[in-house]
Amino acid sequence: MSDTRTATVLYDAPGPRSRARNLLLGALGALGVAGLLGYAVGALADAGQFDAALWAPFQYQAIQQRILDGVVATLQAFGLAAVLSVVLGVLLAAGRLSDHRPVRAVATAVVQFFRAMPLLIMIFALYRSVFTAEPFWALVLGLALYNGAVQAEIIRSGIDALPRGQAEAAFALGLRKTQVMLTILAPQAVRAMLPAIIGQLVVTLKDTSLGFVITYPELLYAGKLIASNSDGYPYVPVVLVIGPLYIGLCLVLTALARWIESTGRRPTGRRGARRSAPAPA
Repeated sequence: MSDTRTATVLYDAPGPRSRARNLLLGALGALGVAGLLGYAVGALADAGQFDAALWAPFQYQAIQQRILDGVVATLQAFGLAAVLSVVLGVLLAAGRLSDHRPVRAVATAVVQFFRAMPLLIMIFALYRSVFTAEPFWALVLGLALYNGAVQAEIIRSGIDALPRGQAEAAFALGLRKTQVMLTILAPQAVRAMLPAIIGQLVVTLKDTSLGFVITYPELLYAGKLIASNSDGYPYVPVVLVIGPLYIGLCLVLTALARWIESTGRRPTGRRGARRSAPAPA
């Protein structure tokens, strides 16, 4: 069967009138988006947000130091929250895969609760009820609980996706379930789910901006202070400075994840040299 007939069986190929209509709708959509962008740029220009004088505060060393302190505070909260979320995810995933029904029920309830709870509400509730004088720990614990529940589902789904024959063969050899999980199933699942785990860590990094609500001095809060204490409230320059910093941090974390993934999948020989062919029997 030719490619044309296969494509026709899978879906109805658009005719000349349909193609013309789709082209017209695409052009109208592009014009609408361009119109909205033009309106937004015009409104910001009328408000004076593109004036060169609004960039003057960023020339002062105190402002630059405040931005640097915001980056450091963001990385501190992210680093601790990332470690705690992965550890919690492993524990909850082990609980969900347990053979004991009470343990499995408790782990499932914890995962479902923290996944359903809005992260902003959880951080604010922790700050108001437990850590009234410590916004750092309210932010870290909220991030760890929410992202730990998500990481637990990622790890559990990765283990469940492995062929059951591997576990059955290990049990036939006399290995206990803990040995099977730690030495056979978990390494394969983590290697397969590493992109999803790192992707959730990137989400954790971006969610540190929610510390703005509880006055934690992270990057977004530093930008808010700079804008509110400057003449003309330069929120467009602040966004153009703070936004690329967030993007850069996420890109660095993604590049690190790709390097770790490629290193883990690279076949190595006895001395670490890359092998191009399997060793002879």
